[in-house]
Amino acid sequence: MKTRRNWIEPSHCFLSISRQCALAGLNRSSWYYKGRPESRENLLLMLLLDEQYMRTPFYEVRRMTHYLRNRDWHINPKRVRRLMRLMGLEAVYAKPRISRPADGHRIYPYLLRGLKIYRPNQVWVTDS
Repeated sequence: MKTRRNWIEPSHCFLSISRQCALAGLNRSSWYYKGRPESRENLLLMLLLDEQYMRTPFYEVRRMTHYLRNRDWHINPKRVRRLMRLMGLEAVYAKPRISRPADGHRIYPYLLRGLKIYRPNQVWVTDS
């Protein structure tokens, strides 16, 4: 898959890098930017998070933070949240199903659909 960053050809004979970036809809500074790799400490934390997640996939950020603090890591929830998001880890739990109708619930038709309302007091609506 070719990303916008790969569209830029630095040795193009007619278009400068800034013009190529403008045509690709890319900021020129983002083309020059080289991301820094994660530190060794973060990689070790990610390994610990992954191992604990495999044992207890229902642990959320707070519990993972507590788990790491019990192992003498001075870490805050924001860092754990960032690392879990980077790894694609999310706590597994029953999420609320608030927008699903109950079994046997009748869906009433909208009776005003297609009706042209052109004067006051033509239509009345109430909440029940």
